[in-house]
Formats: sequence, structure tokens, C-alpha cells
Amino acid sequence: MQKGLIAKKIGMTQIFDEKGNVIPVTVLEAGPCMVTAMKTVENDGYAAVQIGFGDLKAKHMTKPLEGHFKKNNVAPKKVLREFRFEDTSKYEVGQLLKADTFAEGDRVDVTGTSKGKGYAGVIKRWNFQRLKESHGSGPVARHGGSIGSCSDPSRVWKGKKMAGHLGAERVTVQNLTVAKVDAENNLIAVKGAVPGPNGGTVILRDSCKA
Repeated sequence: MQKGLIAKKIGMTQIFDEKGNVIPVTVLEAGPCMVTAMKTVENDGYAAVQIGFGDLKAKHMTKPLEGHFKKNNVAPKKVLREFRFEDTSKYEVGQLLKADTFAEGDRVDVTGTSKGKGYAGVIKRWNFQRLKESHGSGPVARHGGSIGSCSDPSRVWKGKKMAGHLGAERVTVQNLTVAKVDAENNLIAVKGAVPGPNGGTVILRDSCKA
């Protein structure tokens, strides 16, 4: 059975294994999530499971969202995401999905929005090397330097690494290990770091490399 959850990043900490080794982990509040809708090939052209996370007050709902939740007779949810599983027969509208959907040792892919760092130069954004700081280089040690030839191709190639907006983009970290599951408190500890700030929303799904 393919699995997926929406979670909130709590923060990083460390745990110890049986041998006393330190394991850095990211703690995620994974659920409880609810199946809010089922997408079918007959009606929608594809099969998917729509999952909701986080309670939403009625005053914050739009009319379309209110009709969507009433149609399926489910509680309003703040975050909605679709998971395209090969087999959706094991899911039904109103079904609750908790942290114990995943077990210790499972491999997962975690998707989130990375921290936005604003406008950044080429050293911070692309890890460029500094220019010389002596013998005539001038006050441009952190500049990008030459970006192309004048005669051929007489232009700058598309995709050239330059200064610009850094972060605030969708990032997926693959093949992370679930280090611990606290089903009672709906917490999952994932080995290593996951994208986004504390309090950010992330998506957990079975690893495509497992």
C-alpha cells in the first residue's frame, strides 16, 4: 500500500540508538490527516487521493471550499494535497491517517518550500570562488566576473548562474529514514534535515528510491 501524509515541521533535535550513537533528526507533526476527496479516472481523468491537514475555521473558508467540504461531508481542513497512488482502493473519504501510517525504518521522500533568503550574490547563491583581492582587481572581489564572450556566441547563454533570488522554492529530499514514530502524539522523527522553516508544511511519501 502506497502511503503519504501532510506534516508540520517542528524542528531539529537528536536521539540515541541502542549503541549510544547520536542521530540528528527532524521532528514532524504528521497528522492526523483526513481523506477529503477521491479523484477517479471516470470523473476526473486520473486517480488520486486528496488529503487534508489542520483544522480550518468556518469564517476563513471561501464559498467553493465550503461547498467542497459539504459535498464530501468532511470537516474543513487548512492544507489540501493530492497523492497519485497506483492503487487508491484502500482509501475512502473521511478516513483518518495518523503518524503510524509510517513505521520505524521506512524510507521516505520529504517535499517542502525552502527558506527564502531574498536577493543573493553569486558566492552565496552558487558557491562561486572569490576574485583576487590584490593587483588591480578593484573592489569587486565578490562579483561574478565574465559572463560570456563578445564575438562568439555574442550573447549570454540561457541559464547562466548569476546573482538573484535565493530560496523559497519547492525542494524534495529523497530517501530519508524514519528514525522514530510516536503514534500517541502524532510525531515522526526523520533522520537528517528537511526543507523549510520550523512551522512549515511538508509532504511525506514513500521513497521512489526505496
